[in-house]
Amino acid sequence: MTTLDLMLGAPSTRTLNWKHIIWRNVENHVRRLQIRITKAIKLGRQNKAKALQWLLTHSFYAKCLAVKRVTQSKGKNTPGVDKVIWKTPNQKMKAALSLKRRGYKSLPLRRIHIPKKNGKLRPLGIPAMPDRGMQALHLLGLEPISETLADKNSYGFRPKRSLHDAIQKCFQLLSRKKAPQWILEGDIKACFDKISHTWLLDNIKMDKTILKEWLNSGFMEENAFHNTIEGVPQGGVASPTCANLSLDGLETVITSLSRRKEAIQFVRYADDFICTAKTKETLEQKVIPAIVDFLKERGLELSLEKTKITNIQEGFDFLGFNLRKYKEKLLIKPAKKGVVTFLENIRETIKRMFASKASDVIKALNPKIRGWANHYRHVVAKDIFSYIDSQIFSALWRWAKRRHPNKNISWVSNKYFTKIGSRNWCFHSKAKNAADINHQVLIFAFDTSIIRHIKVKAEANPFDPEFKEYYRNRHLARIYQRENMKVNSRVIKTGL
Repeated sequence: MTTLDLMLGAPSTRTLNWKHIIWRNVENHVRRLQIRITKAIKLGRQNKAKALQWLLTHSFYAKCLAVKRVTQSKGKNTPGVDKVIWKTPNQKMKAALSLKRRGYKSLPLRRIHIPKKNGKLRPLGIPAMPDRGMQALHLLGLEPISETLADKNSYGFRPKRSLHDAIQKCFQLLSRKKAPQWILEGDIKACFDKISHTWLLDNIKMDKTILKEWLNSGFMEENAFHNTIEGVPQGGVASPTCANLSLDGLETVITSLSRRKEAIQFVRYADDFICTAKTKETLEQKVIPAIVDFLKERGLELSLEKTKITNIQEGFDFLGFNLRKYKEKLLIKPAKKGVVTFLENIRETIKRMFASKASDVIKALNPKIRGWANHYRHVVAKDIFSYIDSQIFSALWRWAKRRHPNKNISWVSNKYFTKIGSRNWCFHSKAKNAADINHQVLIFAFDTSIIRHIKVKAEANPFDPEFKEYYRNRHLARIYQRENMKVNSRVIKTGL
């Protein structure tokens, strides 16, 4: 292939077999174009960025990467209205070659409803596989722009950023002795469903023809077609990025209101955000009106039932964590609602496995306990971990006694519980084969080490070469931390 062919992404006959694709080369090719788009945006060269986006979205390598991401996502086995999914290598290669702008027509979404934590239903629009592929393809060209223009303290639905970065930023803002005392907890009402199509078409820097197809695709519900006149589908691949772009600029609007000693700061995760200020009046008279005006232009509004102003001494819940000052010391803990929900899930799992072997119960519970504890391992959670362990023990003790109603307490305890190291009452199972060897002992949440999360730099951009070394060091530090966790887990499990 010539250099020109490579730039245009022309497929070679040697790469038309999906199994023979060298993914490192594919990712490097796409990455180079994304870096060039980022540089063009930073220099204010909008037309150059647009030309590079066209090059990227017509690249064979980018099309292959888009199909790969769609077929490896959680919803890979969930079809759209056409009931088609891409499973075989041949189907995936045909899908990559079919991602073309000319003649593209978006299919309607398949509308389903999933339960929310508050008991209400959340509408979810599931695009057909070809539409997911096109969204993933154009997202490759849109993400470098969205990351370059994004608010510095926005952390939701962004690569290389997480919920823990948002929580750590809250700690930085509120932990000082002279930190602001008043917090506005903001929530945008039906953010994904209400964004103005006109605003999106005027402001999202991508192919307008493709974007218009997505926005006006409509949806099917109970065999009836419904038009979409506002919002973006919550199940769309590119929808989170479009929603982020519609809210970018809110931080600048809010922080520009700050005068000396007012300490107005802002942290956002998707459509949830907080604003801090020295006085309640500042939030009521300056911040809220500014937010309302900003959102109105985009067809959005604040959710009155979820937006409130709180004093840090009373504490507030944000993203599943509780933040509160105790005698001028800020403590961040798992939110009570999250603890209750987790224990309900654990008890329901144990109750459902009444007739299962102990090894199967351990196999089902260990990933849940490990995942939940790791999620909260960066905050003040040791007491909560201990409480979780005691509640799980009580549930397992009831499970064991219920399985053997005619046996005495000593027999039950000897069968299901043992001593490991200095710890008694460890729920275990005697392994009968090699497959069960990793499910012999139930882990304890309390054994999870508390490690302070290192927040990502506010200005860091994964598509900017300037931060290549920074992200590499963060990645290596995460690997080192993960290996230490494995070593500690083995030590605790063996009692050494």
